[in-house]
Amino acid sequence: MPVSKVLTRGIGQVDLRDLKVYRRRGGYRQWKRVITELQPAEVVDLVSKSNLRGRGGAGFPTGRKWGFLPNNGRPRYMVCNSDEAEPGTFKDRMLIEETPHQVIEGMLIGAYAIGAKQAFIYIRGEFKRGYEVFTKALADARDAGLIGEQLFGTEHGVEITIHRGAGAYICGEETALLNSLEGKRGEPRLKPPFPAIKGLYDEPTVVNNVETLAFLPYILKNGPEWFAQIGPPKSPGLKVVSVSGHVKKPGNFEVALGTTLRKLLALAGGPRDGRKIIAVQPGGGSSACLFEEHLDLSYDFDTMAANGTMLGSGAVVFFDDTTDFVKAAHALVRFFAHESCGQCTPCREGGHWLEVTLERILHGGGLDSDIDMLVAVARQLTGINLCPLGDSIEPFLASVVKRFESQFRGYVRKRAIAV
Repeated sequence: MPVSKVLTRGIGQVDLRDLKVYRRRGGYRQWKRVITELQPAEVVDLVSKSNLRGRGGAGFPTGRKWGFLPNNGRPRYMVCNSDEAEPGTFKDRMLIEETPHQVIEGMLIGAYAIGAKQAFIYIRGEFKRGYEVFTKALADARDAGLIGEQLFGTEHGVEITIHRGAGAYICGEETALLNSLEGKRGEPRLKPPFPAIKGLYDEPTVVNNVETLAFLPYILKNGPEWFAQIGPPKSPGLKVVSVSGHVKKPGNFEVALGTTLRKLLALAGGPRDGRKIIAVQPGGGSSACLFEEHLDLSYDFDTMAANGTMLGSGAVVFFDDTTDFVKAAHALVRFFAHESCGQCTPCREGGHWLEVTLERILHGGGLDSDIDMLVAVARQLTGINLCPLGDSIEPFLASVVKRFESQFRGYVRKRAIAV
């Protein structure tokens, strides 16, 4: 039995940016119910029972993450991460542009659950339209008495503030985001302490992804059992997946976790005419490639991890048999090298060195030893940085060098013949 769409239902059919349209479809009813009928601990319990895992990349259980906040009487903050910059990912941008009110409602519910009176959304600077749409939606919700103080005749209230980023990939990492939100340079912090203990303005803070928070109204409406029974028990629920690459119909598709990669390929129209898919990157630019023999794997957090890659933020990039994986590896390594904040030496120097080496191979100056060195150096700079950016350089590079070594060696052979 097919699972109905939730977050993407109505997009392209009705104007979900309009507050009246959103409310006619049941919008903000769960927010009113939460603030007038439920205690914060009850909301946390419901979300924990749903086993909603973070949709921003790490896949950590949301309710458990909320549970790490200390009961110390200090102010708390809810931060919505909309600094979507992972190569191949464009789902959060769609959600804030096309259906901003469900994101706002999710933020309000999440803030109430953790006891925060102030919430922030950090929107990537390039998302100009998304910022404008969200600003208008926020103003409409505030005018309607849905945001602010003493809401629905209670003593409870939540305020939401928008903060625009400046286009730094590193600010998608939660501690770098918090530094940027405070007006500091967007660099990751040493952990521990984790944001739950010492986050924004050194106070207990939760950072959740746009998609994660957008699911909250529906979990409250339908019950945690509804969400938990969709897909695999350890990776339940629906997921908005950004599919791109060598497909006929790239776009965002909302599916149940556990859907196969082959089904995602079919939803995107299949491969281009006369072409064959030979590789797929299941978790955006930071993930290792899977290959044609893996297309029938279940697309969920645990299955992807068990096969040496990750689901990540939900960006699936398909590669067909026309792909030059030397050029593809160079493009990604160049991106990560450019986006390094420079704070950690392995990431800063290693990423640049790998970029230069790949450029040398591409331009006919490479040696056979360079290819073995690429994998060795990428491995050596992994796991010793403050944040995952340095670790993001190795997976794709190592996976395609191993699988398509002949392409890399081919560039070296061309040099040898020329000499």
